[in-house]
Amino acid sequence: MPPRRSVLVLGSFGASVPSFRGPLIRAMVQGGHRVDVAAEFATPDEVAAVEALGARVHELVTERHGMNPLREMAYVRRLRGVIQSARPDVVLAYTAKPVAWGVPAARAAGVERVVALVTGLGFAFTDGGGWRRVVAGGALAALYRRALGRCSVVVFQNRDDREELARLGVLPAGIRTEVVGGSGIDLDVFGRAAVPPSPAFLMIARLLGNKGVREYARASAMLARKHPSVPFRLAGWFDDGPDAVAGSEMEAWQTAGIEYVGRLEDVRPALAQCSCYVLPSYREGTPRTVLEAMATGRAIVTTEVPGCRQTVEVGANGFLVPTRDPFALAAAMERFVLEPGLAVRMGEASRRLAEERFDVRMVNRVMLSCLGLDE
Repeated sequence: MPPRRSVLVLGSFGASVPSFRGPLIRAMVQGGHRVDVAAEFATPDEVAAVEALGARVHELVTERHGMNPLREMAYVRRLRGVIQSARPDVVLAYTAKPVAWGVPAARAAGVERVVALVTGLGFAFTDGGGWRRVVAGGALAALYRRALGRCSVVVFQNRDDREELARLGVLPAGIRTEVVGGSGIDLDVFGRAAVPPSPAFLMIARLLGNKGVREYARASAMLARKHPSVPFRLAGWFDDGPDAVAGSEMEAWQTAGIEYVGRLEDVRPALAQCSCYVLPSYREGTPRTVLEAMATGRAIVTTEVPGCRQTVEVGANGFLVPTRDPFALAAAMERFVLEPGLAVRMGEASRRLAEERFDVRMVNRVMLSCLGLDE
């Protein structure tokens, strides 16, 4: 029996496809649609993980950082080649460059339905960052303005990003938009885990300044001096972004009492060992790691910024703190050291919020509708 529709998913970082887009891809395949996925894959295992979802894989080398014109032109040529090979009826593009370049390329190829998923505005739209942020923000805004006007639907992971792009004139009036609960979370895969009897903290992120890694390290170092028996763990991988953490910084943090556990293939054991999950990011779409922590029943400390703030009901399942403020972060974290039982109560509230707002099945229903695959 021929597939009902042909769908091409355009991403950038192949390793994250199964965790971030896996349930959606599986739902499309189970609906009888052919799915192709194009992204940059580092290993055969990453390719195999996407193929196991039932999708065909296209290698798409992506310059994730920088805007060198020659490299961008080469990327667009590769994109066009993938679209020509896949011959999709529907294209879903997510992350900055697949949206900025992939949407126009799909329209030029005659694709009838093109959907952009804005998974966060990232470094280019955060406060601070100097001239690099200003240049990156201006360039990305111009590319987004061109791309989003050609979309059938633009999907956001929080209302702040939609309002920001509308305010800047990047999001054209009249374009259909939807807001979903991030990538959603599979509540069966990420089930409740008992909260440890003693306080323990965890942060999981790419090792970039705009993820708030430096603030977490400073806050943890301050608390480690006062509470030397409390673990402060950091998981993640080194990146080549414009504000990447250096190896020498990590060595200093470890000396100050932070336990660096590296990159995790499965975050669930680390979440089970913590009582409070911390993400002091400068801006997000909807942070996947926070949803995973909420689903396992963990209290949350994160920042009062777009994407992060929607995961916390202050005083119910966690606390919100200002960005770039390690002292406020340390004060919020210390409450879980000084107030026994707080992590358990807030962890239960986190799980309830995950069930009510971020269940991946609810997110996928909206996404399938936007893609025109719910018929």
